[in-house]
Amino acid sequence: MAFDGDKIRAKLSSLNESQESISTVSQWIMFYRKHAELAAQVWMQAIKDAPSKQKLCLVYLANEIVQQSKIKKKDDFVRAYDPIIAEATAAAYKGSSADGQNKIRRVVDVWRQRAVFKPEIVTQIEAALDEVDRTRSTRKPALGGSLISSTAVPPELTPVAPLATALQKAELAAKPAVTSANQDYEKTTNPNNPVPTPPVHAAGLSALVKKLATAEGAVAESIKARQALITGLEKLLQTNKAKLGAEQAQAMELGARKNAIEGRRREVEEAILKGLDPADQHAISSAPLLAPNITTGVQQTEDELTSPPVETFTPVGSPQPFVPDDVLPEPSAHPVEPIAVEAPPGHSALNSAPVTKVGTMPPIPNIDLSAHITQVAPGSNGPEVHVERSAKKRKMSRSLGEDEMAAFEGDGEIAGMDERLGSLV
Repeated sequence: MAFDGDKIRAKLSSLNESQESISTVSQWIMFYRKHAELAAQVWMQAIKDAPSKQKLCLVYLANEIVQQSKIKKKDDFVRAYDPIIAEATAAAYKGSSADGQNKIRRVVDVWRQRAVFKPEIVTQIEAALDEVDRTRSTRKPALGGSLISSTAVPPELTPVAPLATALQKAELAAKPAVTSANQDYEKTTNPNNPVPTPPVHAAGLSALVKKLATAEGAVAESIKARQALITGLEKLLQTNKAKLGAEQAQAMELGARKNAIEGRRREVEEAILKGLDPADQHAISSAPLLAPNITTGVQQTEDELTSPPVETFTPVGSPQPFVPDDVLPEPSAHPVEPIAVEAPPGHSALNSAPVTKVGTMPPIPNIDLSAHITQVAPGSNGPEVHVERSAKKRKMSRSLGEDEMAAFEGDGEIAGMDERLGSLV
């Protein structure tokens, strides 16, 4: 089968964005690598005539052809595309959508990273794409509007639209400046290039410093614009988070109300099916509608929605407050105070039962515990011998106060007390 332009155009017209289609067409073209220049020229004309969606497919096809040629170490197609690739890529970029332009930019980045084309060729391609962007950005918008049409931007994104436009302008201004500065820097620092005379070398270095400073300033403006956009997006994010919470609560409330009404509808229908009296049906229809609690999912009436007293939240047996050991307890509001009473006849104060406000304690009987003592004779194996001893009983004919006074007098401490007190007065 002869290889001519018509057959190439037929193959290119059947191309789509799928990997299978691109691989099939690229292999067919690469089979006729002797006609690489003819294939490249037909491809370039097809890019100029193709619709917007088809342009991206043709760029993908060229990318597949040149990369496979590099892998197989056959440079016929690379040499054929070198003189036309920049113009053809710019033509495809100019007629593509924003998404298509981003994809074309990624393809060009791959060409630079993998050294598919020479660095100067890739630089020419990037400069051609930048020129397309610059021409589009300097074009006056229709009806005096902004670069981003207000009809295409939702109202909630309006605050960040100018920030995005400013960032786009800063990027477009920074990219060619950075590209030019990097090219001059590589040329100046390349050890393979001959070193010029000192005056020329000094002038070249001075010019390079200015270019690097310009590129640095352009990148700084891009950073500033991007930071402003990020700040605007963060504010927009916070606003949308607050709105999201309100909408979620509203959705839950509406769902709860729907469920409550659905339950009431079932109750009314059951009453009708059971044939209840009109009064009973009216009672069901007029009963208070249960208000679902959105937080717990428990249905409550209006009266039940009143908050309970604070005491209900205090558990039974709550721990008592800590009291240190060195703090005396508070005195009782109604202490038990002993009352001294006279001993009845024939009894002393020691044998009298103490009387309090609560009542009189029963008297303690006088039991002589030593009256009966059981003893066993030492060394005796016989029966126990019970020895009764009479205990001496102390006469208790005085009161308690008299006994205490007698105890003091017996010690001799109170003797001469009156004389000593008299001498102190």
